[in-house]
Amino acid sequence: MRFQRRAAAVGLIAAGALLFSACGSDNNSGGSTPQAAGVTCGGKQALKASGSTAQANAITGFVNTFEQTCGGQTVNYTASGSGAGRNDFIGGQTDFAGSDAALKSDETAKAQQRCASTPLNLPMVFGPIAIAYNVAGVTDLALDGPTLGKIFNGTVKTWNDPAIAALNPGKNLPAAPIVVNFRSDESGTTQNFQTYLNAASGNAYGKPSTQTFNGGTGAGAKGSQGVTDATKSTPNSIAYIEASFAQKAQLPTASIVNAGGGQPVPLSTAAVGKAIDTVKVTGQGNDLTLDLTSLYQTTTPGAYPIALATYEIVCTKYADAPTGQAVKAFLQTALSPQAQGTLTQGGYVPVPDAFKARLTTSVNAIS
Repeated sequence: MRFQRRAAAVGLIAAGALLFSACGSDNNSGGSTPQAAGVTCGGKQALKASGSTAQANAITGFVNTFEQTCGGQTVNYTASGSGAGRNDFIGGQTDFAGSDAALKSDETAKAQQRCASTPLNLPMVFGPIAIAYNVAGVTDLALDGPTLGKIFNGTVKTWNDPAIAALNPGKNLPAAPIVVNFRSDESGTTQNFQTYLNAASGNAYGKPSTQTFNGGTGAGAKGSQGVTDATKSTPNSIAYIEASFAQKAQLPTASIVNAGGGQPVPLSTAAVGKAIDTVKVTGQGNDLTLDLTSLYQTTTPGAYPIALATYEIVCTKYADAPTGQAVKAFLQTALSPQAQGTLTQGGYVPVPDAFKARLTTSVNAIS
């Protein structure tokens, strides 16, 4: 399946937000009173989840909408990193996980034992990965896949390297050493970024695409916020971080020349929307695991090629029915126009309309 993007809809989702009626006082009773716009509140009062820091700001908007929609219900989400989130879920310590990477085969087997049903990878949040930097006097920087690969494996060492200068004619680039900041914890963002580097650099990166940074250069910091803070406080540094974190920190971000060449593409919601048109679903049935290779290698003019999909990892059928009902209600709310309308404010991309129908089917199958 391919995504179909409606460009006009991206900017208008917030304007089309619906008003939701609150649930009654029996939300924790496990009842199934129908709610407006396809949301059925009820079940467990306070869900517990952990995982991806990339989706933390999106989850905040989703939780606020959930609380408004289903009065008395909430989600306590700990942004501990994708690896920690998957481990917590598999260990039964949380009700669902947030992860920038789908479950691996061995994790799927363990999650199936925990769930006593099929675990599902549901991509609920799409977010661009920003190449943020801190270079005095440089507010407009262009980079491409091969050059980024060489920066993040330590081959390109200074800001005035010919490879960077060729992409930035007429700009005053310092001779200062490049300081690479990376995630020190296990991170789906790291895996997605390294997958992009390997797909788009013409083998210039040449390191494994795992959830551990393998570039062999730079300084590590924990979590998206840690890397953001390190970049903001370290002159001549560069990092891969989620756009929402760069935006909040007011860090400049590089424009990227995609695999088609041509003009550098600034990071924007619309530009990422162009790139996700070709993303394919590789999961079976209600599992919606994605293959982002076509996004990383996009040649579409004006398409920004570095993005990730953040999954909510859930059980198809929970042993505790009230938990399943509450998880379903939360994800139904996350797909609502009101919740989707909060995403662009945080630098995320709303779920494409055509894919939302498939996500809704998967969410509605949870029990």
